Amino acid sequence: MTPAAPKKPAGTRPARMPTDDLEDDATIKGVTYSGTDLTGREAEALEVDQCRFENVRLTGTVMRQSVFSNIVFDTCDFAQVRTQDVSLLRSSLTSSRITGSSWANGHFRDVMFDSCRTDFTLFRYGKFKNVLFKGCNLQQADFQFAELRDVRFEDCNLTGAQFANADMQRVRFEGCTMIDVGGAASLKGAAVQGAGAMELALSIARQAGIAIES
Repeated sequence: MTPAAPKKPAGTRPARMPTDDLEDDATIKGVTYSGTDLTGREAEALEVDQCRFENVRLTGTVMRQSVFSNIVFDTCDFAQVRTQDVSLLRSSLTSSRITGSSWANGHFRDVMFDSCRTDFTLFRYGKFKNVLFKGCNLQQADFQFAELRDVRFEDCNLTGAQFANADMQRVRFEGCTMIDVGGAASLKGAAVQGAGAMELALSIARQAGIAIES
């Protein structure tokens, strides 16, 4: 259940703007964006491969039907990003802010989220395959109707996260905070290790109308 690392390009070059800007039907490969401001962009059918994004701002950007593969995102800001039918493949996101963004119908395969702020993020109807969330703040994250296959949550805060109607196979929660998790019954088939197991049991009991008295 360890995501494949992004493929390293034979060589990269610094981004040249506006040539390497995010725009409709663009194909971008082997480019490094460092400290670039990409806020408020709107792009459709974008293809990005074997690129690095370091300390890049994408706040408020809108993307549709685009594919990002073999990408390294390091200390980037995705707050309030809106995507639809976007694929993120064999990529990593480290120490990045994804707060309040929307990834509806997204496709995530071989992706690692490491030490990211992913609170209030919408992953509804997403498809996750071989994905690791490690040390992430996932408070109030929305995984409703998502499909999760070979996914691991490690040392994450999932307080108030929503999983109603999620479909899970080979999903593990290790050392996570799982207070007031919504749709807890949909975690059928998942494995929970640590204090989160008791927190999850209490959530299931409350949602079933069972009063827990001490």
